[in-house]
Amino acid sequence: MYIPDPDTLRDLFLAAFYAAVQAGRQVLNLMDSEDYQISMKSDNSPISLADRMAHKTIGDFLMHTRIPVMSEEGRDILFEERRSWDVLWIVDPLDGTRQFIKKRKEFTVNIALISAGLPVLGVIYAPAFGTMYFGHREIGSYRMTIDDLDETLRYSFDDIVAKSVAMPSSIANKPKAYTILASLNHTNQDTMKFIEKMKARYGDVVVEQMGSSLKMCLLADGLADVYARHTDTYEWDTAAAQAVLEGAGYSIKDIETGLSLIYNKESLTNPYFICEKNSGGLRSQLRIKN
Repeated sequence: MYIPDPDTLRDLFLAAFYAAVQAGRQVLNLMDSEDYQISMKSDNSPISLADRMAHKTIGDFLMHTRIPVMSEEGRDILFEERRSWDVLWIVDPLDGTRQFIKKRKEFTVNIALISAGLPVLGVIYAPAFGTMYFGHREIGSYRMTIDDLDETLRYSFDDIVAKSVAMPSSIANKPKAYTILASLNHTNQDTMKFIEKMKARYGDVVVEQMGSSLKMCLLADGLADVYARHTDTYEWDTAAAQAVLEGAGYSIKDIETGLSLIYNKESLTNPYFICEKNSGGLRSQLRIKN
């Protein structure tokens, strides 16, 4: 498995970081516009002008890394071509298009670096909240307020980490009751059975519903206990979030096998999965050193 050396990892992180920031700003600029130019994809999910603009912006940033990109909006790349990609970017330019169209804030820009089927780095920007989440198990995971950036400066990796908070950081603010995160638009009978099972185990529980990968970011930050998904998702929905979760000491695993999700498969559909704190409760202490 290819693990970039510290200097290379810094450079790749910065490419993903600034790509997400710029794409997020474009999406926000379109929020007040009524000209969303919405159409439907083959899976009956919507695509808007914001998706397409963010897709192009991210591609323009990442092309300079010379690492191939698989984006939700470029999902038609044949497996025969990408099966040789030992290293690739997996991108969701606008995760939560339905929320964006409804002018809800729960949408994100997701960028992950994948090596040998596993996340090496994840960046998730929630532009409507001005919050960036990033990390992986070998560098830890962090939360940053983008409004703190001076747009006239070009920040280094170390600058950005210095302006960020290590996760999980919000455990003290978590509800005392066992807290379950659920999808806003994709809750089904199996989800309700899972919630009932947790109620039987923990008594009263709190259920919070929201869209996009923001759920997994809040879990990584210590604001909930579990997120289980019993409906279809795709690799671009989880790749960056897996890196952020693992960096904060959490996991995302196949509900049936208990194995971590893998990427760049022939089928881009994920198995049903569960995200929770690692059983040992240990958080990686590794960091990229100066």
